[in-house]
Amino acid sequence: MKLLKILSILSTLIMVFVLIGGALVTKTDSGMGCGANWPHCEGEISFELFVELSHRVVSALAGFVVLLLSILAWRKIGHIRETKFLAFISIFFLVVQGLIGAAAVLWSQSDFVMALHFGISLISFAAVLLLTLLIFEIDKKFDATSLVIGKKMRIQFISLTIYVLCVVYSGALVRHINSSLACDSWPFCDNNSPLSFEYNFGQWVQMGHRALAGIAFIWTILLLFQIKKHYSHNKVMYQGWKITTFLILLQVIFGAFIIFTLGNLFVALMHALVIALYFGLLCYYLLLSYRSYRFEKDN
Repeated sequence: MKLLKILSILSTLIMVFVLIGGALVTKTDSGMGCGANWPHCEGEISFELFVELSHRVVSALAGFVVLLLSILAWRKIGHIRETKFLAFISIFFLVVQGLIGAAAVLWSQSDFVMALHFGISLISFAAVLLLTLLIFEIDKKFDATSLVIGKKMRIQFISLTIYVLCVVYSGALVRHINSSLACDSWPFCDNNSPLSFEYNFGQWVQMGHRALAGIAFIWTILLLFQIKKHYSHNKVMYQGWKITTFLILLQVIFGAFIIFTLGNLFVALMHALVIALYFGLLCYYLLLSYRSYRFEKDN
């Protein structure tokens, strides 16, 4: 089990680097840094080539490590109901995101297709994170096994998670069409004329993303009040959702600072990292919801 724990931590960390690396490739417009070649890399030595090649190497390493984690998890903790499903999802979506990346290099893809890339990587990361939590028996440490989540709350968790994937897609689209700074104000596109809607396409995408993100932020806070009212006695639900709420608050702050700092690269990468952590926690609540549903059904 010690090897499995080490491997799970390594897999989670390397998936974080895959996510950040993908965002870096998009943000620095390094997608063609190796020319129209895949998997080999050709081109003049440049920053773009270094970024793209590094991302490919890390992604390939992630594929190997996650595959090894999935095999060992299947053998060691395969008796846990969710293990095999998470192992399959982590590998499947990691392969899919790699194929989309390869297709983007070999054949020109539309921005709308490429915006799927980050969300697919996010699902793989979440699956690896959940596998790690299962391996470390987080449920037992926080007595999550005795948690019973009501049907209405389960529906909210599922709905919010699906909705957040749409928010993530809109954010990725903002990056891919280079409209991160299409609006030079925040929270409105133009704070001097907040009710003006004479936007170009990039501004519509940018403001659409802000609106969607704002709804996710409000939804998360409303859920915090509901959880405090009905589940304050349970650490996993209440304390965990406090962390989730803090992460969505950070996400909004980093989103605003992308505008204030005129697209600072570090801020943009932190924006991508925080949404990954937030989505990972949401998926953990999906896991808890599924277990609660099974318990309710079996009893």
